[in-house]
Amino acid sequence: MRRYSAFAIAREAARFHTGWERAWRSPMPKKAYDVIIIGAGGHGLATAYYLGKNHGIRNVAVIEKGWLGGGNTGRNTTIIRSNYLQDESAAIYEKARSLYETLSQELNYNVMFSPRGVMMLAQTEHEIRGYKRTEHANRLQGIETRFISPAEVKKLVPIIELAGPRYPVLGALWQPRGGTGRHDAVAWGYARACSDMGMDIIQQCEVTGIDQKDGKVTGVRTTKGDIACKKLGIVVAGNSGVLADMAGFRLPIESVALQALVSEPIKPCIDVVVMANTVHGYMSQSDKGEMVIGGGADGFNNYTQRGSFHHVEETVRALIETFPIISRLKMLRQWGGIVDMTGDRSPIIGKTPLGNTFINCGWGTGGFKSIPGSGWAMAATMASGQPDALAAGFGLDRFREGRFIDESVAAGVAH
Repeated sequence: MRRYSAFAIAREAARFHTGWERAWRSPMPKKAYDVIIIGAGGHGLATAYYLGKNHGIRNVAVIEKGWLGGGNTGRNTTIIRSNYLQDESAAIYEKARSLYETLSQELNYNVMFSPRGVMMLAQTEHEIRGYKRTEHANRLQGIETRFISPAEVKKLVPIIELAGPRYPVLGALWQPRGGTGRHDAVAWGYARACSDMGMDIIQQCEVTGIDQKDGKVTGVRTTKGDIACKKLGIVVAGNSGVLADMAGFRLPIESVALQALVSEPIKPCIDVVVMANTVHGYMSQSDKGEMVIGGGADGFNNYTQRGSFHHVEETVRALIETFPIISRLKMLRQWGGIVDMTGDRSPIIGKTPLGNTFINCGWGTGGFKSIPGSGWAMAATMASGQPDALAAGFGLDRFREGRFIDESVAAGVAH
């Protein structure tokens, strides 16, 4: 694989860009692999990458029923933060955030990580108490966050209306090293690196069955033939329940749509990410000038990847109170992703009832920000057969034992 560089751009410009290689190979599947990972989104590709980089396991296939990064990885609002309350959550999200900082250099691919800062507004007295609690927890966890005053909020976000008619801004939890990244580029960068290590990324290949013998998976049946494996990883986000059912076990999750939209592009007016739990909306501005807007997940189970007008209306109506400047913007496009929710709003990483099968799911609305940390922990767990330190608290057994990692309220707007 040729490295991307300023010299490479100059060289290709001189020969009219005729010498660029394909970013990753698209081979037909082999008969057998050491590891098969189902799902070529950010989490699946990151798992494959760290299996190769950290553990030397490179006879790996990543199978995707659609196109690479066509699920939630390409259908989110790109927020990256780690200011969670619970120790287990803070550890894995901070690992991910720290890996994002150098990911472009590591992958030799610009993932456009922008540490512009993430602000979570406190608009009730209850939220003030909750965010100050999180600030103290983050200090003990070694994560840089602080609670800031309304005056500091206004200085960082001049377009904000502090004295809203229903919910005035009383302060905010501020993480200066949070930010955003380019969702597609994260998947593409990991895919390119995996392909360079000799791994096979097999797109348009749907898994139709999982073969088992003596309590272990022996391979998968796909629309491109049967493929044997020694270990299987299921990393398919909103479709996790479908694959688990195919493998013969159940997951304590439910799948719902999470919708977002972007406006027409305008001149730069906000250079941080702002989240508001009370009115349930969040907003940032993309490099192209579009206002990236999202809200809460749908209130009913579904597998749709389309948006709905009533959801846009509810989200935008709430945000206009805090940002009156956006009231006359036109919506450019809208989309939905399928997110898988656990009861405690924390992920599942680890073993399944099948001896050589592992699962990574349940990230809910926090999937994109966790990709590098999730892949790191999942790869270590699959390589050793035992939970990695980052993943130890997120096993399936916690639901049977009642030791939840409750982020349903502590996560703020759940993003």
